[in-house]
Parts: sequence; C-alpha cells; structure tokens
Amino acid sequence: MKLKGKTAIITGSSGRLGAAIGIGLAGAGCDCICHYNSNKQKAENLAEQIKAVGQKAIAIKADLTKPEQLEKLFADVEKFATPQILINSAAVFSKEPLAEITFQKAQQVLNLNLTAAILTSKYFAEIVNAKITNEDLAAAKIINIADVGGIRPWANYTLYCSSKAGLIGATKALAKELAPKICVNAVSPGMVNWPDDFSETEKKRQLSFIPTGRIAATEEIAAAIIFLLENDYITGQVLNVDGGRCI
Repeated sequence: MKLKGKTAIITGSSGRLGAAIGIGLAGAGCDCICHYNSNKQKAENLAEQIKAVGQKAIAIKADLTKPEQLEKLFADVEKFATPQILINSAAVFSKEPLAEITFQKAQQVLNLNLTAAILTSKYFAEIVNAKITNEDLAAAKIINIADVGGIRPWANYTLYCSSKAGLIGATKALAKELAPKICVNAVSPGMVNWPDDFSETEKKRQLSFIPTGRIAATEEIAAAIIFLLENDYITGQVLNVDGGRCI
C-alpha cells in the first residue's frame, strides 16, 4: 500500500506510543484521525503536529468500552474521510496478582485491550467494504498493537498478558476472515517505558534479558508499523520489535 494520501485511525493516540505512530504515519503522507478518551489536550496537540507537516488531522473522543460511543466514533470518522488504515493502540497496562483480580477489573482490562480492538475492526471493515468498492487486493490494513507479554507471559500480569495473547489470536482470525481486501497484522513491542515501580536493580535485571541491551524507542515501533502497512503480501503475522527479548 502506498501510504501517501491515505487516512488512518489511531486509537489511543494520546499515549506516548500512539502519538509516535501518528507522527510516523503523517511523515509517510497519511491523514490521521486521532482517537482519545480522557486526554483531549494531548490528542489535539498531536493533531496540530500532524497538520504542521501538511497532513489533515482531527481528534475524536470516545470511550471504546461503551458500545454507543464506539458507534459514534465511526460515524464521526465517516464525516472526516474514508479510512484505509486502522491502528489499534488503545490499551491499559495492568498488574495484579491473581488473588487481587476482581470481575470488574477483568472486564476493564479485557474490554479495552481485546474486545474494543475486535469491535473497532468490525466497524472499520464495514466502512471499507461499503466505501471501497473496487477489486483491489489489500485495499485496507489493520495493525493491532500487541505485546511480548502476550507471547511470553509474566507472573502477576495475568489480565494484561491474557488480553494481548487474545489480541494476537484475534489478529490471525481476522486476517483469514477479512482477506483479501483487508490485511491484518500485529506488532508486539518489547519494553518501551519503564513501569513506575521498577527500581534501578530491576531495570538492570530486565535489560539482561534483552540481547540489544536497551528498551525500544517509540519511533522504532512506528517504523515497524509502516513496514507492515507498505507490504501487501503480509497478513496474519506478528512482528516482534523487542530487541530479541523473545528469542
């Protein structure tokens, strides 16, 4: 897919990684729909940065765990443009020992990290199938932001790791169901930000597991996404951008 002139939806664009994805896509020539839930200022700042490089952009609010807001998000999207790219980046990072997991907490994590991504893919596919009526293969792309924790889970992160493992499974199932018009892939970042509760000793221990000896830059994750978007013969794949952590 040639990215210049395409329109991308980025969920969770007010986060550090979501913003880097938006900047990367704008640099590749994409207009961007910058979704946010609570941090309006960051999403609007991102939209302004995208406009500053000559691309169109808009910030749209929605709680992706509420069905009526999900529907409104895509109604607002259609007023802006017909999107050809969906980046499912919205997520919550959650640590709980099993003994502390409640039904409410499980719903909160799984609804945002997994269910919302499946439903945004549904609404996106409906728009693509209705509006892009030519016979072009790989006319649209979905990239799900998974995590190496969905491949090599960690103790005390059962909800988070399960949600990301589920997202990897959803990626492969959607790739089969939506082919050949829509390619669906996932990027699994390694560590990008240090958790707030990590001591210097714990940081050193974690780096010992990473062959490259450092955590990732958000721009490196964005570059992997652009690679997958530009290649029309890759679907149903999970690209680990983890410095070798999963070896």
